[in-house]
Amino acid sequence: MFRSHTCGELRNSDIGKEVILCGWVQRSRDLGGMTFIDLRDRYGLTQLAFNMESNAPMCEAAREVSREYVIKVHGTVKERESKNLKMPTGEIEIIVTKLEVLNAAITPPFTIEENTDGGDDIRMKYRYLDLRRSSVRANLELRHRMAIETRNYLDKQLFLEVETPVLIKSTPEGARDFVVPSRMNQGQFYALPQSPQTFKQLLMVAGFDRYYQIVKCFRDEDLRADRQPEFTQIDCEMSFIEREDILQTFEGLVRHLFKTVKGIDIGELPRMTYADAMKYYGCDKPDTRFEMRFCELNEVVKGKGFKVFDDAELVVGICAKGCAEYSRKQTDELIEFVKRPQVGANGIVYAKIGADGSIKSTVDKFYSTEELNKWADVFNAEPGDLLMIMAGEPNKTRKALNELRLEMGTRLGLRNKDKYQCLWVVDFPLLEYSEDASRFFAMHHPFTSPLMEDISLLDTDPGMIRANAYDMVINGVEVGGGEYSHLQQRIAEKMFSILGFTDEEAQAQFGFLMTAFEYGAPPHGGIAFGFDRLCSLFGGSESIRDFIAFPKNNSGRDVMIDAPSTIHADQLKELGINTTHSD
Repeated sequence: MFRSHTCGELRNSDIGKEVILCGWVQRSRDLGGMTFIDLRDRYGLTQLAFNMESNAPMCEAAREVSREYVIKVHGTVKERESKNLKMPTGEIEIIVTKLEVLNAAITPPFTIEENTDGGDDIRMKYRYLDLRRSSVRANLELRHRMAIETRNYLDKQLFLEVETPVLIKSTPEGARDFVVPSRMNQGQFYALPQSPQTFKQLLMVAGFDRYYQIVKCFRDEDLRADRQPEFTQIDCEMSFIEREDILQTFEGLVRHLFKTVKGIDIGELPRMTYADAMKYYGCDKPDTRFEMRFCELNEVVKGKGFKVFDDAELVVGICAKGCAEYSRKQTDELIEFVKRPQVGANGIVYAKIGADGSIKSTVDKFYSTEELNKWADVFNAEPGDLLMIMAGEPNKTRKALNELRLEMGTRLGLRNKDKYQCLWVVDFPLLEYSEDASRFFAMHHPFTSPLMEDISLLDTDPGMIRANAYDMVINGVEVGGGEYSHLQQRIAEKMFSILGFTDEEAQAQFGFLMTAFEYGAPPHGGIAFGFDRLCSLFGGSESIRDFIAFPKNNSGRDVMIDAPSTIHADQLKELGINTTHSD
C-alpha cells in the first residue's frame, strides 16, 4: 500500500510498528540535534522525529522540507517523551528511517492553521488551501454526516430519492431565475430550478407517494450570510396524507438529526400561528431561546397628551429583565441602533422599575405614577426591569421592535448557539399584496391549499385567507417550509384570477401540471429544508458559506475560478445572442 496508516490513527497500542505515512507538512522545528515535523492529512496530525546523531543525512533532508510539501515517510512508532494530550496522536511520534518528497510546494498566501492570518477574500481565492484547515474540513464532515442521516431516516420511512431536471422552464413567480440559452432552439431559454416544486407534484400524480431529493437549487437574488446563488435543499413530498402527517414525519427527521449528529433530544416541537408570531415577536421566524415577548399598550397610554403615542396606530414594547441599571450611554446606544436605516425606527421610550418598585419614564411629565404602574402591570415587570417601547405604523413598528429584541438578546447573552429551540409556524397568509405591482402574489405557489374554513374568502377578501402552509424555525432561522396542495379546478381558476393570470397565461405556465391533475391526482403536500442552513445551525455558524466546499462571495462571484466571466463572441454567435447595441 502507498501508506499503511493515516496521520490521525496511531496510538500507544501501535508502539513498535513499522509504518508508512503520507501527507502535508504542517510545520517543522529545528532544535539542532533533533528536527520535528508535524505531518497532516484529512484525518489528523502525527509528529515525525529526525535525529542528527543517529541519522544525520535524514535529518538534513528534513531540514530542506518546507510548509505544505507533500511527503511520504517510513518509520517506527515510538512513545513521545514530551506528550501533547491535546492531540489524539500526542502520545506517540514516528522515528523516520526514510523520507521521500512527493511534491514540493511554494509558500502559501496564509498560514494553514486554526487561527489563520488569512482574511475572507484571500481564503476564498485559495479555497483549496483553506479546505486543508481542520475546522473547515470538520464543517464538511458535518455536512456529510447530515446528508447520510437524512437519507437513513427517509429511507426507513419508505421515501424514494428521485432526481429531477436541472434545465427547466422559467416562471414569472418567485425570485429571479438564472437562465440558460438553448443553441438548438435559438431565442429560447431554459431556467435553472429555484426548486423542484412542479416535478415533485408530478411524481405524486405518477404514484411515487413518498419522494425526496437532496438537490441543488438556484436563485438570482441579493446575497447575505445565509444566501448563495446556488444552494441545497432537502426536498420532500407525500401523498394520501393530511397536514398533520407531514408535520409529524418531518419533525421526526429533525429529531433524528439532532439525536444522531448532535446527541441531543429536542422533544416535541411546539406550534405557533403566523398571526401570533407577528403579534408577539414581530417576525414569522421568532427566536424562542429567550422570552421578551411583545406587549401592546394602546389601552393604557393613549389620550394622555403625548403626541407620539396618541397619533400612533400601535404602541408596543418589550421588557428587558434586570436592565434598569442601564446607563444613559447604554440606552442612547440602543436608540442609535434602532435609528439605523436597516431598522428604521424613530426612537425608544424607556421606563425603569427601581429596586424599590418605583417606576420612572422618559415621558414622566405626561403620565402619573399610577398610570406608569399600569404599564408595568401589562409587562408583568418586576423591580430591576427596563421597559422599551416603540410606536407607529403596526408592521414597521413590529419589525423594528423585533430587531431591538434580537439585539437585546445578543447583548444579554441569551442567544446561545449551543442551545436549540425549534418550533412550527403555521397558518401563513395565502397571498401577499404588492403596492408596486398593484396585485397579489402567492406567498408559496399557486397550488397551495387555503384552510378549508377560509375558502369562502376567495370571493370576498383574498388578503385574509390563511394557507395550509407551515415553516420550521430553529433559533430564529427558517430552516424549512412547505404546504398542502389543493386539487380543485375551481380553486385553481380563482387563484389564477386573483394573481392576475389570464387563462392563456395560466395555461402557458402551468398547463402541463393542471392537465396532469386531471388524470387522477392524490391529496399531497410536502416540505423543503434549507440543507446549508441546517448544517450551519448544527455547526454553530451564522454563515452557510462555511459549510459549502466552494462557495460564492457576497457579490455572487467565485473568486477562485473567476466566475462569472465573459464568453467568447463565437460562442455567443452560436447561441444566437447578439451583443451589438444600437443607439
